Amino acid sequence: MATTDVPKHIISEIPTYITVYSDGTVDRPRQPPTVPPNPNHPNSPSKDIIISQNPNISARIYLPKNPTTKLPILVFFHGGGFFFESAFSKVHHEHFNIFIPLANSIVVSVEYRLAPEHPLPACYNDCWNSLQWVASNSAKNPVNPEPWLINHGDFNRVFIGGASAGGNIVHNIAMRAGSEALPNDVKLLGAILQHPLFYSSYPVGLENVKLKDFYSYLWNFVYPSAPGGIDNPMVNPVGIGAPSLDGLGCDRMIVCVAGKDKLRERGVWYYELIKKSGWKGKLELFEEEDEDHVYHIFHPESESGQKLIKHLASFLHE
Repeated sequence: MATTDVPKHIISEIPTYITVYSDGTVDRPRQPPTVPPNPNHPNSPSKDIIISQNPNISARIYLPKNPTTKLPILVFFHGGGFFFESAFSKVHHEHFNIFIPLANSIVVSVEYRLAPEHPLPACYNDCWNSLQWVASNSAKNPVNPEPWLINHGDFNRVFIGGASAGGNIVHNIAMRAGSEALPNDVKLLGAILQHPLFYSSYPVGLENVKLKDFYSYLWNFVYPSAPGGIDNPMVNPVGIGAPSLDGLGCDRMIVCVAGKDKLRERGVWYYELIKKSGWKGKLELFEEEDEDHVYHIFHPESESGQKLIKHLASFLHE
C-alpha cells in the first residue's frame, strides 16, 4: 500500500531565533558562528575539553599566558535563553580573549545541552556536573584530569559566573552548592550574575507588564513540565516551594545590571531578595545605567565593557 509523505509543519517557535518542526528538526537561523580554540593565543591560550560523554558535556578552557602563581577558577555559563548560543561561539571566544588577561584567572566556559532538544532541568544538571568535575581536579589522582586546572588553579578560589540565562543558572547552582557537597570538600567562594534572567507571574518595579507573555512563553518553551510554570523556583527564586535564599552556597556574590536592559528590574529585585534573606555572605550590586543587555559580552573592548571586566577582575582577586 502506497504511503504519502506528510509535509513537516511548525509546532513551536520563537520568531527569528528558533523553529521546531513536527519531524523533530530544529532550526536556529540566528545561531552565531563557532570558532576553534587557540592554544597559541598571545594572551589567552584556549583549548576544548570533554567533561562528560554521557551526557555530552564539554567546555572551552582559557589560561592566562605564562601564569606564575595559582589562579582563581571561574566556571562560566553562557546566555541565550537556555535554547541558543554556545561556549564555542565567536562572540564568547572574543570576549574571553579580552577578559582573561585583565582578570588573570582560569575560565572554564561550559557547553551545556540546550532546550528544546534537552528541556530544563538538563542544563542545570550539566552545569552542576561541570562544577563537580572542576572540583574533582583538586584530588591527588583525578579520574578525568585537566593539567591547566591541576597545575595553575587555586581550588580555594572557585567561582561561578554567567550572563542572562547563564546568570539564572548561577543562582540555581549556588543554591545547590548550599545543600550538596562538592568533591574533596571544595567550597564555592563566589558567584557572578550578569544581567540574570528571572521572572514571575507578577511584575516588579518599573517592569513593562507586556514582558510577562514573552517570558512565560519562553519558560514554557524550555521547561514545559516546570511545576508552577513561570513561578517555578528556578526562574522565580521566591516562588511556591522555593528554598530559603539564605542557603546560597557561596561567600560572595555580585549582581550586575544595565539601565537599558529589559531584565534590569529583575536583577535589582533579585539583589534585594538576597539582601533581605538573611544570607551571611558579601553582596554587591553593579549597574551601568546607559548600557543594554550583556553589552560587555558583545563589546568587551568598549569603555563600559572594560569597566565591568576590570570590576569583575577585582571581585575575583579581592
